[in-house]
Order: sequence, then structure tokens, then C-alpha cells
Amino acid sequence: MPEKIPVAVVGLGRIASLLDDDMLREKPCTHAGAASANPDCRLLAGADKSGERRRLFGERWKVPVYEDAGDMLDKHPCKVFCVATHPDSHLFYCRLAAEKGIPVVICEKPLADSLSSARKIAALPPKTRVITNHERRYAADYNEARSILAKRTLGEPLSIKASLYMGGNRRLVDVLWHDGTHLVDAIMFICDVFLRHGKRFGPSLSSKSGTAFLYGTTGGGADIPFCIELGAGRDHLVFEIEVSCAAGRLRIGNGVFEVCVSAPSTYAEGFRSLSKIRSGFEGPTAYFAGMFADAVSCVKDATRVPVSGAKQALAVIEYLSSVR
Repeated sequence: MPEKIPVAVVGLGRIASLLDDDMLREKPCTHAGAASANPDCRLLAGADKSGERRRLFGERWKVPVYEDAGDMLDKHPCKVFCVATHPDSHLFYCRLAAEKGIPVVICEKPLADSLSSARKIAALPPKTRVITNHERRYAADYNEARSILAKRTLGEPLSIKASLYMGGNRRLVDVLWHDGTHLVDAIMFICDVFLRHGKRFGPSLSSKSGTAFLYGTTGGGADIPFCIELGAGRDHLVFEIEVSCAAGRLRIGNGVFEVCVSAPSTYAEGFRSLSKIRSGFEGPTAYFAGMFADAVSCVKDATRVPVSGAKQALAVIEYLSSVR
């Protein structure tokens, strides 16, 4: 029986472990949970500067915990290293992994806290491949949306609208960098484009109220206009993307999967309207499980290019930096 792939985690907070307490989330939804659920992996150890987080992690997963990640990696060599710390430390830990010859790093989003650091991570030696947790690249619903758009089932994409509200007391710039990373990457993934910033309308991104509108066009073989609505002051969360096509429309987001096609109108003679042919997505999306399956494949095949690699994550940081 082949030896299981050893996994270690630094940063033992929400996305590393604590989100497993959320009864409503699809599981696995954390790094430790996904490593434990993957039959090819074995969770070795965790590291965090917080004693309380070390205690909780060790009790839950029954593995040794350390204050210093370097000490952990010296005592527990791994092949998958999960970096679930704040973005300003991502470059340090990715470099540490490269120095120790770890073949795969799963790094939380955003890839880094600055464009300069993101470029340095993307330029690490190829012996260490960085997978970025832009989890929707692994989700079954987003992959289906990508397939629908790629096949031109709804005709040529003509415009993109997206909305992001993440609570009522955060600065718009923080929402953009923390959660907008997922939104920007999801747009680029399902439409197979990259985003170029044009203009911003609305309040300063340092504001905790109001709505900012980010306009631009896509690159990568298509010139599609897009608008991202970034809202503060809401008491609810919204994460949605709408792609308008020549013969239909696709909407996807948190709790949303909708496909409409053009059909003869039932409201006026001689016109066509949108008719909904799909509403909702059935079954698990396997977003976190898919990311770990990609990591396992990268360990087994040194030539494999990750589905959500540093190159794609760098494109997100380049866009966010151009807006800021």
C-alpha cells in the first residue's frame, strides 16, 4: 500500500480548522478537514503563534502543534504545506517551503498583500508549486458554468456584472482584497479572461458605507465590458456573477445557479424574452476536496500545472492593485 502524503499546516484559525464548526457549510471546508478526508493524505502537524489555537487544533486533529513553523517542518517533513496565515506572511512561508524542498504549497488567498510580494511568490523555483485557495476553480457548479460559456450554449458573452456585499462595517477596500479575490478569480475562471480596470465611481474605497462601481474590460482574447458592484452597509452577504450572452444569460454565486435562454416572448408579439431553463445546483460542489485532489496529483506528477496556480492568483493581484 503506497505511503500517504504528509500534510502540515501553518496558521490554525478559521480556514485551517475552525470553520468545521459551521454546521451549514459543505464539508470539507478547511485545510485540516480536507487533508484528513483525502485518502491519499495524512495530517502531520500544525503551527501557530497563538497558544489557544494550537490547543484547539491539537485536540481536534490529534496531531502535534508548534509555535514556529520552521521547527514543525524540521521535525515533520511534509510534501503538502498549507499556508493559512495573514497575506503579509505568505511570501515568507512560501519561501520557507521552497528552501525545504516541499513540492506543493496550498496558499490562502489573496496570494500576497502586495503586487511585489505576489510576483516573488509566482517566481519561486518550479520545484515548489503554489496552489492558491481560489476554491471556486474546483467547485462543480463553477466548472459547469465555465463549460456552458465555453461551448457558447448561450451565444457569445457580451457583458459581465458582479455584486459583492460582505457585511455592514468593513471598508470597501478590505472587502475587495479579502473577498473580492474570489469574485475576480471566479469571473476570470468561468469566462476564461483576465480583467483590466478602467474607472471607479462612488465613494472612496476606504469608506465603510455606500456603493462603489468598478468598470473595465476583459483581456485574453475577448473585449467584454464588466462592472463590479462593491457594496458596504448591507446586513447580508451577496456574491454573484451574471454573464449576459447573445442568446441567454447565466447567473452564479452563493446559493445561485441560473440559466436562461432566449425564446419567443409570452408578453409581446414579435419579441423574444429570457426563459429560465435551470435554477439551482444539485449535489456537493467538492470545492475543498477538489483542491486537495489537485495537490495530491501535483505531488505525484512533478510536471503537473495546478488548476489554481500562482500565475492565476497573480493576475488577480494585478487587477486589485490597479483598482487600489
